[in-house]
Amino acid sequence: MAEPRNYWKQDMLSLSILILTLVATECTIGIIASGIIMAVNAVSWIQKKAVSITARILLLLSVSRIGLQSIILIETTSSIFNDSFYNSVLYRVLNVNFVFLNYCSLWFAALLSLFHFVKVANFSYPLFFKLKWRISELMPWLLGLSVFISFSSSMFFSNPMYTVYNNSSLSINTCNFTMKPYSTETNVVNVSFLFSLGILPPLTMFIATATLLIFSLRRHTLNMRNSSTASKNALTEAHMQAIKETSCFLFLYILNAAVLFLSTSNIFHASLFWSIVLRIILPVYPAGHSVLLIQSNPGLRRTWKQLQAQFHQ
Repeated sequence: MAEPRNYWKQDMLSLSILILTLVATECTIGIIASGIIMAVNAVSWIQKKAVSITARILLLLSVSRIGLQSIILIETTSSIFNDSFYNSVLYRVLNVNFVFLNYCSLWFAALLSLFHFVKVANFSYPLFFKLKWRISELMPWLLGLSVFISFSSSMFFSNPMYTVYNNSSLSINTCNFTMKPYSTETNVVNVSFLFSLGILPPLTMFIATATLLIFSLRRHTLNMRNSSTASKNALTEAHMQAIKETSCFLFLYILNAAVLFLSTSNIFHASLFWSIVLRIILPVYPAGHSVLLIQSNPGLRRTWKQLQAQFHQ
């Protein structure tokens, strides 16, 4: 009769393969989608000898997400197959870059939402008109400031925080099947400060701009409902589609901010189950948001369909 430990090893090996497969699939989809966004905007930049504000933000966003999803894939693979990964220099380097690219992704998406809101929404307020007039001038400065804030915040994660002893937890490494004590720290003050600095400002900006944009589109749609012309009906349908897309963006963004906070704060680091859940959910936002960006942009959508057709040949 096989020992119970052997059954446990087989179960953990199957779990490890499942986690790696899910994360690899999410990251691969995200890297392909971000690569399409980057390639289309880069080619447009080269052809036109100029780059728009939207294209500039999309380029930065796609580059940050390709790097982020590559790090997630490397970190997941290394943590599963290398028992000493969390004590290595590579982990510290990847951890800093993971936080930096995650913060950049949050900021770039928030600034894209801000720019889109200012250009599309219709509010009769002097401050809004002033912002609408100057947004193109302010955006390069805001992009540079967001990179600086992201870099400064990520430096706090150069040293892992481990102080609270716990001798009943399982090792995160699921392929070596070892049980070992390890320590975690959840410093509420530091986590709150880092959350406020790196996550809360772009989160607040994204929620505010997305909500106001939905409100503006909804109000405009209601005003056009009484019209029966084909052009108005088509515009109403376009507005409703934009509302649905913005709502999806908002849901994914809030989910990612919450998961990133839980991941960087080490609140669930001692729980194998929640560590697995967070590991699987983390790549959902960058992949899902990039795919939605492609679906909502006609030029990107054409490129995506051409790529899908080549795969099916």
